[in-house]
Amino acid sequence: TFPQSESRMFNGVEKDCPSPTEKLARKESLKVQKQNYRQEKKRAAKELFSALKDPSVVIMSNWLKIRGSLKSWTKLWCVLKPGVLLIYKTPKTDQWVGTVLLSACKLIERPSKKDGFCFKLYHPLDKSIWAVKGPKGENVGSITQPLPSNYLIFRAASESDGRCWMDALELALSCSSLYKLTAKAGREGDISMSSESTHIFHLLQSTALSDTELLQLNDSVLLGNHHMEHDGFSDKSEREAHDDWDTTAHENGGRLTEESDMDQSDELSPGSQATVYVEQSTEEMAAAGEASQVETVSEENKGLIWGLLKQLRPGMDLSKVVLPTFILEPRSFLDKLSDYYYHADLLSQAVLEESAYGRIKQVLRWYLSGFYKKPKGLKKPYNPILGETFRCCWLHPKTDSCTFYIAEQVSHHPPISAFYVCNRKDGFSISGSILAKSKFYGNSLSAILDGKARLLFLSRDEEYVITMPYAHCKGILYGTMTLELGGKVTIECEKTKCFTELEFKLKPFLGGSCSVNQISGKIFVGEELLATVDGHWDSEVFIHEKHLGQQETLWNPSTDIRNSRLKRQVVQMEQQGEFESERLWQHVTSAISDRDQLRATQEKFVLEEAQRREAKERGDKPWIPRLFHQDAITSEWTYKHLDTQPWDPERCLLQFERDGVIQTHEKSQRQHNGLSYSHSWASQQKVKMKDIALIETSVISIQKTQQDIQSDNSKITWWLQEVLSLKEEAVFKSIVILVFCR
Repeated sequence: TFPQSESRMFNGVEKDCPSPTEKLARKESLKVQKQNYRQEKKRAAKELFSALKDPSVVIMSNWLKIRGSLKSWTKLWCVLKPGVLLIYKTPKTDQWVGTVLLSACKLIERPSKKDGFCFKLYHPLDKSIWAVKGPKGENVGSITQPLPSNYLIFRAASESDGRCWMDALELALSCSSLYKLTAKAGREGDISMSSESTHIFHLLQSTALSDTELLQLNDSVLLGNHHMEHDGFSDKSEREAHDDWDTTAHENGGRLTEESDMDQSDELSPGSQATVYVEQSTEEMAAAGEASQVETVSEENKGLIWGLLKQLRPGMDLSKVVLPTFILEPRSFLDKLSDYYYHADLLSQAVLEESAYGRIKQVLRWYLSGFYKKPKGLKKPYNPILGETFRCCWLHPKTDSCTFYIAEQVSHHPPISAFYVCNRKDGFSISGSILAKSKFYGNSLSAILDGKARLLFLSRDEEYVITMPYAHCKGILYGTMTLELGGKVTIECEKTKCFTELEFKLKPFLGGSCSVNQISGKIFVGEELLATVDGHWDSEVFIHEKHLGQQETLWNPSTDIRNSRLKRQVVQMEQQGEFESERLWQHVTSAISDRDQLRATQEKFVLEEAQRREAKERGDKPWIPRLFHQDAITSEWTYKHLDTQPWDPERCLLQFERDGVIQTHEKSQRQHNGLSYSHSWASQQKVKMKDIALIETSVISIQKTQQDIQSDNSKITWWLQEVLSLKEEAVFKSIVILVFCR
């Protein structure tokens, strides 16, 4: 017989104290319970891993269209398994794109005005829904267009297909909590797993990407996917459908503008919603010297010129005169203004110069770098349409930064183009506006660029005010038509008292070829002359520094310099808004490229007539630019999203652009979100299981629908799971039941 328990007093309360024999019996009983507990967990985990590896355990699989970060659609092969949605490029499942963890997702039907049926998987707290690795341990997914990090929008071919997917996803979502319990069991147990099972096991443990991994993902999306193939459209019909995909007209003085198809819940993290740029494929650049600035007019075009000249008087403003298309350079003036930033890395170096003289010398070198890129012959860019915009950027490999350029036509009469350039990481920004004026003088005409550019060094709070030369065309009535640059320009910094004066010289009447494109200038600091400059603005420019008493090359656009300059990144035409330059003028450009002057004139007339009609409909209502606003005191145009704060590497992560808005993603935002959502995120992991009877009903319904839609092409395999429940210290009462249905 076992000895009786003793009674002892604990804090005035009498309690029974078990004897050593009773303690031993309880210990042995608990040991047996724990052993059974581990065995049951091991068996459940093995069954789950086996099902994941088994290709027959598939709830549903079919093609779906998925909308990427660029608002275009890609057709991908989707495989739904309990707890996860695997996405592949093809049904062969050898080109894995990504894995969505359904335990982190909510499901909702999404309205759509296009054919088909849309639904959305999303994380309610805007966290990542992606697993870090693929089902076979893949670290990098197959190349496709960038996909959002915290949600996915799917489009099925028909409503019946979409409803079927919704039902299947509801079932898979209800099973996802079991996966998390099983994954936890696997961590605590000592089961042996294959390498593939280990990767799947790690996949199921992953609920969201880490900050570093998410940042790497965003960086790959950011500036162009330069090493990615563009797989945004599966076929021609999809590309054509995208031209008017989810765009809506709204009034801005009668102007149609593009509106995003994304609602507020679709907003991405800053990195993943950035505009994707691609490297510019073609570019025209003439050689240095007078030969490239001469235009030989054909007999046919001479008639057009004489017809035009009959309308003109000396001193007349040409801004309202319609020019013939044969003298047009096939790009917008907003585009042409960006020619000054192919060597923006010189400004990155200027910021680092210690002396004020060293900085303005480097600024002058950058200024000269913007002139050698010129078209062949005498060409004039398109006059921008009111509301027209242009954007591009240049990657800086040495500093791992990017210079963004944004321009908008803010006024038509008078024609004013506003622009903004920014590279916060390298510490500079440029803002300004240009009023284009043209004057006719009989045998010549001048295009005057009236305005100022303000270059700001952010960390030094130094502003350099810069002016522009004018373009002069002579030989209109007699002689050879030739284009030159002329006039005096200045670069001035009030804070450092540095001042540069340059003169672009026109070719004298009796001058030879060496007197073409001449330039001369001086650099002052205060009242002291420190250096003189001379040379040719389209080739070599020399500087003679007084304190050294020697001459050296300040700027020379040699072949090596041209080949090593920054590569311009542009937005693909299908991703541009209706009033972005390339897309707006595409038909005129195409006609000019085909040398079809009649069609070019007709297409140009269509744009100009539309602009006149809109101006008439707008009446006295002022035009409100989208990206720039005018200062009421100075009348200067300023970028609405201006950010002149110096770059803080401890706080700032990266700079990006979206829909013309240049922004900076900061670490503090990411860390704040992670901390504030930690408690809520943990609460989201408790997903309630549905009743087994409801699951069985769903299985039968989905199976019947699939058989009706796909006949013998689809095989449905269901995994039914019984609710796992824990009561106090009791073991699991039921284990997973594997049911195969074909």
